[in-house]
Amino acid sequence: MKLNYKRTVLIGMAFLSICAFWQMYDNIIPLILKNTFHLGETVTGAIMAADNILALFLLPLFGSFSDRIDTPIGKRMPFILTGTGCAFVFLLLLPLADKQGSLLLFIIALFLVLISMGLYRSPAVALMPDLTPKPLRSKGNAIINLMGAVGGVYALIMISLLVGGGTTPDYFPLFLSIGLLMLISVAVLYFTIPEKKLRTQMNTEKETDLDKPSATSNLPSEVKRSLFFILLSVALWYIAYNAVTTAFSRYATHVWGLENGGYANCLMVATVAAIISYIPIGVLSSRIGRKRTILIGVALLTFCYLCASFYTTYHGTMNLFFGIIGFAWAAINVNSFPMVVEISASGDVGKYTGYYYTFSMAAQVITPILSGFLLEHVSYRTLFPYAVVFSILAFCTMLMVKHGDSKPQQKASILENFDVDD
Repeated sequence: MKLNYKRTVLIGMAFLSICAFWQMYDNIIPLILKNTFHLGETVTGAIMAADNILALFLLPLFGSFSDRIDTPIGKRMPFILTGTGCAFVFLLLLPLADKQGSLLLFIIALFLVLISMGLYRSPAVALMPDLTPKPLRSKGNAIINLMGAVGGVYALIMISLLVGGGTTPDYFPLFLSIGLLMLISVAVLYFTIPEKKLRTQMNTEKETDLDKPSATSNLPSEVKRSLFFILLSVALWYIAYNAVTTAFSRYATHVWGLENGGYANCLMVATVAAIISYIPIGVLSSRIGRKRTILIGVALLTFCYLCASFYTTYHGTMNLFFGIIGFAWAAINVNSFPMVVEISASGDVGKYTGYYYTFSMAAQVITPILSGFLLEHVSYRTLFPYAVVFSILAFCTMLMVKHGDSKPQQKASILENFDVDD
């Protein structure tokens, strides 16, 4: 059984558009709130947290809805098309509100954009496991993550090319470029991936899965236990990782004395390492299993955070540790989502996709507050020990997961073990 790479890349077009939007959102919206509307850091932070808070409710809701409907164009496609179209319209209102200096219009448009993005995020992500055989979902998720990285890079390039200088830059060309990418990406997806036809083919293919109950049955208690622990693990490693990525610029400045954006080199090393690792990690997990690959990733995260906690000044070896962090995060990310949907009943992929994002988003709401309190009231040196503690907890909870792993296929001959394309 081989992964259809072309199909998976095309399925990843929706995730590419999503990641392009969020890259632009995270970089530009805070600048507008600060420079145009002169909002303080606390208010700006609260507005920027709104997407994560809305996601706690919207992602499982629309993911579950997409499981239950059945239209001539499929289960997920109506949400993807509607969400993208609405997001494009409301997205263009943001630079208009910025130019007019209308905070009310900006907040209303921002709220509508976030609702639109929440409408199709879970259905878009659920499309890959819907149309990918279960043993190949880690490889498929590696491709999806790679497509997301391409979207993020596109947004960064557009920011560098289209955001002019001065105190009042015109953001309309940037927002238009992101909106057009979203429309084009989803149009390519719609015209090349006949969801309903492919889903019918998938349903007729016979797959053996002893762990997974039928779509009409309730999860056995031991499977529910595994689901609880994998979702808890997701929250815990996001609490650790997001604390570091959120506060690292301040930490590097206050503790290591890095200035003029020098901290960005470490983060760039981690990002590049993750991108390079996605596909090899997908292959590795098909060999040794998802759970083992995740445990290796969590162990490496813990080790790197522990080592970083002893550095009182910046040293070049930190780039090595951040390279390992990028690899480790890829090992976790590529395999954790497929484990969750592997546990789900076959008709509930959208709902369980929503569960996955609910726990990851909840962690990203909690950890900036919790870690920020320690940074402000105890010491900046608490950052990496904080990450170590939650990484260790994630490792422990992951050990309790007994379901959702991939089962490496038995090779017909010794020579087949050298075939890396299967």
